[in-house]
Amino acid sequence: QVQLVESGGGLVQAGGSLRVSCAASGRPFSSYAVAWFRQAAEKEREFVAAVTSTGRETSYADSVRGRFTISRDNAKNTVYLQMNSLKPEDSAVYYCAADRYLYGSSTSIYRYWGQGTQVTVSS
Repeated sequence: QVQLVESGGGLVQAGGSLRVSCAASGRPFSSYAVAWFRQAAEKEREFVAAVTSTGRETSYADSVRGRFTISRDNAKNTVYLQMNSLKPEDSAVYYCAADRYLYGSSTSIYRYWGQGTQVTVSS
């Protein structure tokens, strides 16, 4: 079992920056690929970014590429999502998810999920 806890969400003005974190406990986190998803009100959950267990490979949704950066610190069992140049349409609950064997952009891949952290971008 892996437990994931997101933090760092909040209210920020458009154009601003925010970093959200995903802290893991349980099994060795360094063996797990991790992804960030987000879900806005009345919308489906969508992929944001993912990182492999080693951190050597990352992927991003087109809507955030160039503005968001995913990274991980396996020594701290934490994955980060640095969000720059935020837009009101980035407002959502941000979830991190992890899986030991798979990596990709589909929600169905990931076995473990956090409870989410709210990010609100004001215009």
